[in-house]
Amino acid sequence: MADTFDLIVIGAGMAGIASAKKAAADGWRTAIVDELPYGGTCALRGCDPKKILRRGAEIIDAARLLQGKGIDANALSINWADLMKHKRDFTDPVPENAERDLASSGADTLHGTAAFTGPNSLEIDGKQFESGHFLIATGARPRPLEFPGAEHLINSTDFLNLEQLPRRIVFVGGGFISFEFAHIAARAGAQTTIVDRGTRPLKGFDPDLVELLAHRSADVGIALRRGTTIRSIEQHGSTYRVGLDASGEAATIEADLVVHGAGRIPHLSDLNLDAAGIAHGDNGVAVAGHLQSTTNPAVYAAGDAADTPGMPLTPVAVFEAKVAISNMLRKKTTVPEYDGVPTAAFTVPELARVGLLEADAHERGLDIDVRYTDTSGWFSNYRVGETTAAVKILVDRATDRIVGAHMFGPEYGEVINFCGLAMKLGLTTRQLKSMTAAYPTVGSDLGSML
Repeated sequence: MADTFDLIVIGAGMAGIASAKKAAADGWRTAIVDELPYGGTCALRGCDPKKILRRGAEIIDAARLLQGKGIDANALSINWADLMKHKRDFTDPVPENAERDLASSGADTLHGTAAFTGPNSLEIDGKQFESGHFLIATGARPRPLEFPGAEHLINSTDFLNLEQLPRRIVFVGGGFISFEFAHIAARAGAQTTIVDRGTRPLKGFDPDLVELLAHRSADVGIALRRGTTIRSIEQHGSTYRVGLDASGEAATIEADLVVHGAGRIPHLSDLNLDAAGIAHGDNGVAVAGHLQSTTNPAVYAAGDAADTPGMPLTPVAVFEAKVAISNMLRKKTTVPEYDGVPTAAFTVPELARVGLLEADAHERGLDIDVRYTDTSGWFSNYRVGETTAAVKILVDRATDRIVGAHMFGPEYGEVINFCGLAMKLGLTTRQLKSMTAAYPTVGSDLGSML
């Protein structure tokens, strides 16, 4: 006989956990299931552990920038094993703590691979369950790559669990994962190469600032090969021979490790969605604006598993999941608001964005004032020795409101949040500039950036 719930959440990442706790606290009989340890990609295999490793890279970079300015960085290095232990001291307790929190809220915690067997039923490792509602929050997985030797690639999860850092690393793809990990690995002493089949990496960011990042990356020894595809990967003992095609010209790179950084897709393949009549496509479960499945009213989806306008970010997944659960509980059709959501590539220094790209603003016919400033000589960057930094802020001339902000520099991942808040609340640049900030802080630069 099937066990019956009011809600079953599939996926125990930050979005799934938040929604399960909310539903259970509201009195619904709630279960959550995952085939992996609870905590999800962000806490265990992505954002958080990556940022811990990045701290090591920041220390090395900061010391080198002040070489000859009072700091002797010659003997400074990263002990990779110790840094990984520091990472594990954070990640190891996460699953147990997550399950404890869920249990204390009244949610049942299940383990195994879930697959739908009907519109209101699913199976978890042979056991049957029924529910009045489902939330799919299964996140994303690495995009399959099809070339000879693709099985030799490791993914981001594997990289974040490396006990030793190889000397020569090739990163496949010109996105977040490749750039962020390459910046960590380069500061730890590895020879790193990014292979991007396009001519413009990090396409979601301002192209002018991406070029500054490319130059800064080259300065720390990261080789960026644009317009280049992987033909094959051949294993030779403990090393790999990576075959390349650059505009019809063949080339080869020798590597000790090849890392998949070529994008991710919704993690839906094991769910047997067709058995429940759940429409889905390459971008995830087809949902209405209020996150309910367009074909099965019992099902909602959020985060990377859902085809929504939201960016593939953990905070977006969490607020989508909260909206979805609220809609279920209250029988509402509230649509999530996506205005003012920033994102950042945590290279060293970081590249950040909120709102429209310059080209997008022009395509929409907006009359924008493009406020570009080279901030490399400003005090906040001089103080830390950084010589590459810039911002570009797009302001609607008709309203004096920010429609897009783009930043590359130390601590600009924090400054971008002010612009996101201004966009969400409809603040004008005049209002932002009226803020008196603590000085000297990087945040106090915002008025001059505007």
